[in-house]
Amino acid sequence: MIEFKQAAKTFQIGKRKVTAVNNVSLSVAQGEIFGIIGFSGAGKSTLLRLVNMLERPTTGSIQVQGVDLASLSQKDLRKLRRRIGMIFQNFNLFTSRTVAGNVAYPLKLGGVPKKEISARVAELLDFVGLSDKANDYPEQLSGGQKQRVGIARALATSPDILICDEATSALDPDTTADILRLLKKVNKELGITILLITHEMHVIQEICDRVAVMEDGEVIETGSVFDTFTNPQHPTTQRFIQSIQQDLPSDTLLQEWRAKGGRKLYRVIFKGEIASDPVLSRLTQQFGVNFNIVYGSIRELQEKFFGNLLVSFDGDERSVDSLLAALKETVEIEEVAVHES
Repeated sequence: MIEFKQAAKTFQIGKRKVTAVNNVSLSVAQGEIFGIIGFSGAGKSTLLRLVNMLERPTTGSIQVQGVDLASLSQKDLRKLRRRIGMIFQNFNLFTSRTVAGNVAYPLKLGGVPKKEISARVAELLDFVGLSDKANDYPEQLSGGQKQRVGIARALATSPDILICDEATSALDPDTTADILRLLKKVNKELGITILLITHEMHVIQEICDRVAVMEDGEVIETGSVFDTFTNPQHPTTQRFIQSIQQDLPSDTLLQEWRAKGGRKLYRVIFKGEIASDPVLSRLTQQFGVNFNIVYGSIRELQEKFFGNLLVSFDGDERSVDSLLAALKETVEIEEVAVHES
């Protein structure tokens, strides 16, 4: 659907060159929700703007549905842009137009007959849950309602691709959850491919199938959301994961645990079906070892279980060693360093 091939974008700022996107190669499959995450200045927005040629790559290429965008005439590029909807962080609504007028705007630009426009606008406002707001103006709407208008407008021309530029950054957590549910609906019911950028890892976790992590203009890690969350490779990715996933208690609590006689502590990672299997109970009974869950949780991630538990074991050394060897055959396990106070 969308393919970046060694794409790069360099800007000339005064006497110096700034590389915003550097040698990016990645593919977005048809029908998926693909997230791009990175801290401010990572190059996310520039990469998005390459998809509809609002920025042209300095080197490399971008293909959409097998077509190299650089090869298109201005006329053909305008046609392509009608197949790519876009929603923005700050909504970008016309304050002088009603909700219906905002949604109708791209249809009027495309020369769609008035009767068809009215029917399409009504259909879209019903889809996003704003049928009763058709005659209101943006200033009368909440932030979430404004973004719903933005989504309806982006869907007006029946696009194949929806680009979301920090679409939830200006919203509170509850409203963000509502908008993410709506985007899932867009993807599932309309079959639209969604490419979104964000600096919020919980957005990636909630909605995306796959994710690419950017830093200094480069893609430093990419993969399924489940694999990225459960086994992040790059330190920057690990920082993002830790921002929403408290996988270790504080040093203070760990030191208190040690002061009360705690010795070795192990992190046990459960993935998929094994998370619902009482493997700890079964194996500790088999080897005559007691266990204590000190910290952690088991939760759902992309319709799979993911467990992250900190566990201590009590038994003779040989039995504990045998237990650890048996556990390693079914789960990931590592000793956690507990620093003395």
